[in-house]
Order: sequence, then structure tokens, then C-alpha cells
Amino acid sequence: MGITGPPEESVGSLSDAEVVQRVRDGDRASFEILMRRHNQRIYRAARAILKNESEVEDAMQQAYINAFTHLNQFEERARFSTWLTRIAVNEAIARRQRMRTTESEEMVEQTVTRQPTPEHLAYAGELQRVLEDAVDALPEAYRSVFMLRDIEGLSTNETAEALDLGDEAVKTRLHRARALVRRAVTSRLGETAPGAFQFQAPRCDRVVAFVLERLSVREAV
Repeated sequence: MGITGPPEESVGSLSDAEVVQRVRDGDRASFEILMRRHNQRIYRAARAILKNESEVEDAMQQAYINAFTHLNQFEERARFSTWLTRIAVNEAIARRQRMRTTESEEMVEQTVTRQPTPEHLAYAGELQRVLEDAVDALPEAYRSVFMLRDIEGLSTNETAEALDLGDEAVKTRLHRARALVRRAVTSRLGETAPGAFQFQAPRCDRVVAFVLERLSVREAV
């Protein structure tokens, strides 16, 4: 079965595991449902490692392609969202390592320098900007845990699985990350964190369209 048609509306009410099974059974169009459900989380996971927005989108796209290609390897004893997040984290790390290997120190500095985007300019409050700057300034080991736990809302266990860490390591890094962030953003952090690092609809559509097009090409070959 092809993947060019839109998923049936009824698929949207199914669980991740049920949608995965439909895709495995040949309803490849339903993979779009999984991408749209998890775009925000996958963006935040990749964004915690790659500060360059273009690289983040590329990592997301490749992560989805990798997940689709290896979907039969997904074991339902784990949550699909955790499995997918782990794939995205691995892709982002590999992409960052390639960047460090192939580019000069100056080029790497230019790549990771924060650039304003339309999404950032549209944020309602200055506090969200301060939060993002504070999170970006965290050491990577703390930033990844903070992004997944406090901003995306994953549990300690889910974060541990996604980052291949122990629960105690997650708790320790989160505690230290919060202490560093509090110095920059005040006690309002808990109320504003979920609004930061939004993956806006046009970008969501762009990632989904790219992945579906790539999968269509792979199917046609």
C-alpha cells in the first residue's frame, strides 16, 4: 500500500501501539499520525543537543526515516514515544559529532551561535527568551535531562531510557540543571517552561512533508 494518501481520521483516536501496528500491516500513511503526535517532543530532544535550527530539522527528518525503516524492531514493552526519542537523540549526537569532525573551530562556533527565528520573535513573554538562553547555557549533560524532564514533561524513567542513563543520574543532573537555571529565570520557571521551544505548525508540516516524500521515493525504488 502507498503512503501518498492522508491517514483516515479514525486513526487519530488509536494508541501509538495500534497506529504502529497499522503501519506494519501496510497502512504506511498512518505514519504521519505518529510524526504529528511526537514532533514537539522530538524537536525538543534534538534541540537540546543541536542549537542550530536547520540542523535540528534535518536530525528530526532523519530520525523519522530511521524509525520507519526499523519499525519492526520496536518492541512494545517500551513506549513508542521513548523509543522514538532515543532514535532522535542518537541522530542528533551523531550529527553533532560529524559537525565537530568536519568543521573548523570557528565554523562550529558560528553554527551553534543563537540566531533569532520567526518563532522566537513571536514568543509572548521575555521570560521565555530568558529561559531558553539559560537552558542553552547549561552543559549538554544537564541540558538534555532538563529539556526532556522539565520542558517536555517526561518521567525520570522515560528520560533515563531515552538518554541511556540510570534513574539516579537523571535525578542528579536534573537537580544541578535546575539550580543553574534558577539563577537566571526566577521562581516563575515552573509556569513558563512548557511554553518554551515550541515547534510551530509550519515547521511541523515541513518535516512531515519531507519525510513522507522521502518514504515515497524509497517505496518506488
